Amino acid sequence: MAKKRNGRQDAIREIVRTEDVRTQRVLVDELKARGFDCTQATVSRDIADMGLRKLPEGMYVLAEDLHLQRMVSELVIGVQRTENLVIIKAQPGTALGIAAAIDAAELPDVLGSLAGNDTILVITQTPDDGEKFEAMIAKLRSVRK
Repeated sequence: MAKKRNGRQDAIREIVRTEDVRTQRVLVDELKARGFDCTQATVSRDIADMGLRKLPEGMYVLAEDLHLQRMVSELVIGVQRTENLVIIKAQPGTALGIAAAIDAAELPDVLGSLAGNDTILVITQTPDDGEKFEAMIAKLRSVRK
């Protein structure tokens, strides 16, 4: 049972980081599309166990991603990707803080980041991971305070 729950919670992390999830029903549907047979009550328990939060815009976000979300939505100017390398352009003097927030989020597919004054290089394991990371940053950029 614990193995199944952990796999489902890993899937929830990925879904919440890459999709615009506003309801438990959407989360259940996304999980079912990925082969998890679960009920809304199960997902509700997972949400509580994982400490998911709802942003004022109504989207679910992982507790550990809240700081990253604030930094990205306020300070990131643009994102570009090639294969497994993602370049993030930020307000001058803020790149180090954003890179620290990326590192603190402990994203499973991110190998590491390097920061200058206004640019961050994020290295992911694979091109697919780079695409997922780019999508997550784009999602977080769209959320405004």
